[in-house]
Amino acid sequence: MPATVMVVEDEPAIQELIAFNLKQAGHFIMAAPSAEQASRMIKETLPDLILLDWMLPGMSGIEFARKIKGDSYTKAIPVIMLTARGEEQDKVKGLETGADDYVTKPFSPRELNARIKAVLRRRAPQMTDELVEVAGLALDPLTHRVTGHSAPVTLGPTEFRLLHFFMTHPERVHSRSQLLDSVWGNQAYVEERTVDVHIRRLRRALEPTRHDALVQTIRGAGYRLSQRI
Repeated sequence: MPATVMVVEDEPAIQELIAFNLKQAGHFIMAAPSAEQASRMIKETLPDLILLDWMLPGMSGIEFARKIKGDSYTKAIPVIMLTARGEEQDKVKGLETGADDYVTKPFSPRELNARIKAVLRRRAPQMTDELVEVAGLALDPLTHRVTGHSAPVTLGPTEFRLLHFFMTHPERVHSRSQLLDSVWGNQAYVEERTVDVHIRRLRRALEPTRHDALVQTIRGAGYRLSQRI
């Protein structure tokens, strides 16, 4: 599934090459030549993942990574460090800032895409295109199809995203505000009660295959997807 990837790289040729290959892989790109510009861009739109060069003008990549991971607004964004510094102590330093992976230059586009996919699978599984299945309910992000015990289930776009998020985060309780951030996006100005409306629609769509019981209301906390009916 396409992700919004921010590339923070001050070398124009490298930035363009990375952006080109990520676009070829289906991702959306936000590009910044410095940590300062990246900070301003993040205030407008949160990326799904950040590719961060270690050596940047002004604030270094390491400093920026610490800033990202120390801010409640951005700390959940996965970060992959890009650097020519391949010594073990440098890798340890990069990972200790909270970076999710560390890629040494030069690297192949194929390797970078594989690393991005692996990090998203760990940190944001709803961003991957892998088929997910829970209790006979199957969702395929590539074909945008949902089936319950092999019978087709018809969902609207929002209910599809909501179900995908639930299925990739089963058994966890999510508040309405967390669901708004994860499913609607941080820039979507939607009231929390809107979540309840879409939960009802999702349950209604799952009733024919009896999977509606998977979507549970946790009083005073939010909603959870059970792995058992």
